[in-house]
Amino acid sequence: MPLLNFLFPKKEKSATAAKERLQIIIARERTNRAGPDFLPALHRELIEVISKYTRVNPDDIKISLDRQGNLEVLDVNVVLPDA
Repeated sequence: MPLLNFLFPKKEKSATAAKERLQIIIARERTNRAGPDFLPALHRELIEVISKYTRVNPDDIKISLDRQGNLEVLDVNVVLPDA
């Protein structure tokens, strides 16, 4: 079966892909503090992904990264329109 999995890989769910992307971005940010800020790029990607499923105002998506000592908290707040 490993050969079949290699030839016909299962399609990855978007939530899993997004989680992995965020982990990579955060890990990169931790190792390169002086590098470019990733939050604007993350904001654009979130707008693109959410727009596939519903109308959303880009101003209704807020992202912040808080640092307190050794802890970092990525806060994503999305206001969805009423149904």
